[in-house]
Amino acid sequence: MIKCSSRVHPLASSRMPLLPSRHYVSEHTRFIRELLEKKPQLEADQRIGRAIWWDKLPADVEAEREMDQGRIAQKPYVYSSGNP
Repeated sequence: MIKCSSRVHPLASSRMPLLPSRHYVSEHTRFIRELLEKKPQLEADQRIGRAIWWDKLPADVEAEREMDQGRIAQKPYVYSSGNP
């Protein structure tokens, strides 16, 4: 209990939790769970999209590296004709 001079503090008896309730579920979490229930294929679709854009095979990375080596540097100001 918290004592304030000789009296007991009014909030001492009502323990206020410092952390949110363990049973609390935010709106965002509920939305995502409901969406995944309605569209179970969504996670598989995300994996397919990721594989297309992000997951690269080592051969793809090597081919990209070779293309980068053959790249010609661009002039700092592309609209310049070269005459000062």
